[in-house]
Amino acid sequence: MRIRNVVGRATYIEGRATYIEWRATYTRAMDFGHSPWVALAVALGCGLLIGIERERRKGSGASRAPAGVRTFTIAALAGALAQSLEQPLLVAAGALMVISLSVIHYARNRTRDPGITTELALLVTFLLGATAAHDPALAGGAAVVVAILLAARSRLHRFATVALSENELRDGLILAGAALVVLPLMPDRPIAWLAQTNPRTLWRLMVLLLALQALGYLALRAFGPRIGLSLSGLAAGFVSSTATFAAMGSQARAAPALARACAGGALFSNVATVAQMALVTATVSPATLAQLWPVLLATAVAAAAGAMVTAAGVAAGDPQARPPSRMFDLPRSMGFVALLGGLTAALAWTADRFGSSAALAGATMAGLVDVHAAVASVGAMVERGTLGAAQAGLPILWAFTANTASKLAAAWFSGGAAFALRALPGLAALLAVLWGSWLLR
Repeated sequence: MRIRNVVGRATYIEGRATYIEWRATYTRAMDFGHSPWVALAVALGCGLLIGIERERRKGSGASRAPAGVRTFTIAALAGALAQSLEQPLLVAAGALMVISLSVIHYARNRTRDPGITTELALLVTFLLGATAAHDPALAGGAAVVVAILLAARSRLHRFATVALSENELRDGLILAGAALVVLPLMPDRPIAWLAQTNPRTLWRLMVLLLALQALGYLALRAFGPRIGLSLSGLAAGFVSSTATFAAMGSQARAAPALARACAGGALFSNVATVAQMALVTATVSPATLAQLWPVLLATAVAAAAGAMVTAAGVAAGDPQARPPSRMFDLPRSMGFVALLGGLTAALAWTADRFGSSAALAGATMAGLVDVHAAVASVGAMVERGTLGAAQAGLPILWAFTANTASKLAAAWFSGGAAFALRALPGLAALLAVLWGSWLLR
């Protein structure tokens, strides 16, 4: 009986393995994404898409370009077939043949400005066909990008030579270097001789500040001072309202005619601050939001009204309100980041020395740097039961007040006293509505 059971068990296992193998074979057969016919179809589409665009620019007569829709389609199919045969030498030979034909045509070309765009596009099309054999989705998406780049030739040329100024190009390279080169090299740990400050965090703030100034500059060019700076201020406020005040202040200092529009854009970032406070509170502690939503709603309305009143006097097409010559003020931005880093280190030292267990003092100190972190901390205390929902409002309001003071300081440091005085009425009205609605609640 035991031998019979063992044999039956072995038979069951063998049958199960056969079923799994059949199922895998069936799944591979039904996976059309890896079918060779699908690969050839995608390669055909890649060649046709790029080839049609090149055919329209091919010209006619003796000076016409050598490659059109047929050449590009055949090159893509050749790449797919070579890759499907799983012969790397065949793929390399095909690519070498395409390169050789391109070099021969370039050598025979007698035009004054021959260029090599078509030759490079032909090689890329062959490689896209080879890619389609294993990853049709990647090949199809890349073919669309290549076709768009080829079709946008005139627009890209005009943007690079006419629309983009030398200062804008230089500032763009500085921003790219700060984000892609310097930021990854920064140490990502607290350093003792920097008062336990994380250098990468500070430099990330630096990149953010430069990016916000560039965003405001581009919005100003695209939509004008009243709409462009208002939209950019609102969008930037979801990243950092304090940094938005600093960025707008730098733009106002560089172009004094834009001071009113910059102040309106900075005040619009307060709307984003209040909206994020509501979202953070709803996520961390819904009970706290139930206590605060009338106050937050009134504050958001006051923030929007103050920003619109400040920006209302700006003419949409004021000829004097031209963008500054530079996208951002690098020295002043570095100074602001250094100041904020020093303030953060001082607050951390104060908390370690004197303690910050009290919710009111701790939230106020945190609000000087990031009001949303303070709101999240207070909400977490409510959820843990260490603080009642009815008592959570006061620490959050003090955190918002401290954060508003830091915005005014950022406006003063970056834009000067004149810019800070333009932003002061809107910030004062915001705090008046905040505390008034809390007391009336």
